[in-house]
Amino acid sequence: MPIYEPAEDSFLLAKHARKQLKGILIENPAARALDMGTGSGIQAEACSESGVKKKNIFAVDINTEAVKLAKKKGFNAVLSDLFSNISKKRRKEKFDLIIFNPPYLPEDKTGHDKGKDTTGGRLGDETILRFLRQAKSYLSDNGKILIVISSLTPKSRIKKEIEKQNLKCRVLETQTLFFERLEVWMLK
Repeated sequence: MPIYEPAEDSFLLAKHARKQLKGILIENPAARALDMGTGSGIQAEACSESGVKKKNIFAVDINTEAVKLAKKKGFNAVLSDLFSNISKKRRKEKFDLIIFNPPYLPEDKTGHDKGKDTTGGRLGDETILRFLRQAKSYLSDNGKILIVISSLTPKSRIKKEIEKQNLKCRVLETQTLFFERLEVWMLK
């Protein structure tokens, strides 16, 4: 599976990661960040540029090449399908910010695009739902999750899962593209 160049959704998410980290780092200079689905590493780089120490940035991806790239850039990285290969040690450490640009598109009915990097399951929300069921146990007490949601992704089950996990959701920004509307959600 190739590593794709960052697109609009990645840049939008990185912008908000930088904004959130300003406040987080004031309260906790030793803040820890998790870049779930690191891909090109743009979110991990945004964390580093914002002042999070590289040793406190953890990158995760299902793509071997993405993990190699993150390691080459100096980040702690692991090959994992969401949280499946994150050690118990990491679970105890907790993260102050978890950033996830998930695969959120519904499965292409023609069968043309079924890539794990773009397709979030049959309806498009399945990967996000799996992530939400696990993410809270990796958050510090005041931790935040930043996630991109598309207008092409059904939101009703996602919102129900957010409520079930006792998380509060706030839309930080909406960006309209030619075929979809992207939103950055902050959960805490």
